[in-house]
Amino acid sequence: MILFCSHLQHDLTRALAQSSYSGWRFTLKQDPGKLLSGASGQGRRGIPGVLRTYLDFEKPVAEIEAKIDELQALAEASGADAISQGVELSRLKTKAESQLAAIYAKLEPFQKAQVARHQDRPRFRDYVAALVTDFIELSGDRNYGEDAAILGGTGKFLGRPVVVLGHEKGRTTQERLKHNFGMARPEGYRKAVRLMDLADKFGLPVVSFIDTAGAYPGIGAEERGQGEAIARSTERCLTLGVPMVAVIGGEGGSGGAIAIAAANKVLMLEHSIYSVISPEGAASILYKKKEGDEPKADRVREVANSMRITAQDLLALKVIDAIIEEPIGGAHREPGAAIASVGAAVAASLDAFSGLSRTELRHQRRDRFLAIGRFEDGAAPFA
Repeated sequence: MILFCSHLQHDLTRALAQSSYSGWRFTLKQDPGKLLSGASGQGRRGIPGVLRTYLDFEKPVAEIEAKIDELQALAEASGADAISQGVELSRLKTKAESQLAAIYAKLEPFQKAQVARHQDRPRFRDYVAALVTDFIELSGDRNYGEDAAILGGTGKFLGRPVVVLGHEKGRTTQERLKHNFGMARPEGYRKAVRLMDLADKFGLPVVSFIDTAGAYPGIGAEERGQGEAIARSTERCLTLGVPMVAVIGGEGGSGGAIAIAAANKVLMLEHSIYSVISPEGAASILYKKKEGDEPKADRVREVANSMRITAQDLLALKVIDAIIEEPIGGAHREPGAAIASVGAAVAASLDAFSGLSRTELRHQRRDRFLAIGRFEDGAAPFA
């Protein structure tokens, strides 16, 4: 099934209004779309001067939107007739939206991988800023040190006390280096275990956000027990006596993702990916002819299209439980709308588990993972 929420306009560069929680429905005290867009209601995508990043398959839309920007600038400079300009702008905007919807309705897995990695998709800090109040970040693994690739702490998720944690990739070059591009070291996963221990002790639900290419494969990380740390974190997810909901918001890579995604319910954004290895890594293993050669782009595309990495395929395989619909053009075009949809879906999921005992929660989680890939005779997808 597809979970969705009405598209609210947000701008993640401005402070969002605090939210109030009632069941799984929530309302913002101020329309965040107006914080920057004013009466136009266009949000951040409608602001002149905002640098847009287009993927290669979005070229037709890029050309139309370039014309829109040019026409708007010309109208402002020359004072041309507002009515005629408005009609033409409306026509071009409608054409761009139609083109965008047509493109995103038939994305192939390789293209979805590009969308999942888009630099403007919501990050962990964006979700926290919009959905969590009274957030107190907790740092360190109480063993070796701090790892900024995984962040977490306590707060109120739409009014509900929770422990929230997730991967943070960062946006600027400096932030990406600080957060190691979202690739966690052992201390990051041990910090996650510490946060889950805290949640279990005080009866707080756990909400996790996954967006990583995988755990960091450096020598130092291996020396400090990377594999063991991932296994311990995965184990702690499975043994929690409180509800846990995981959201795959970008890319979910290998054990680095499952370490904080072994939840009672796993939600996945429509254009995210989730796999045991990246398409590039798989293509390198399958097609690398000699040391130093990189697989060609068409090989990566071929492998990506064969790996079943999309939300739609994984839902059919019972790897995930539900898909969260993204705005037309992906979460990077309307991040606020995507965040609102995620908030509604997570709140609904937490409500569904609120009446279960600790034992029932563990059994539900166990049965959920044991059911992956199990089908009645003749009912298996992709057979």
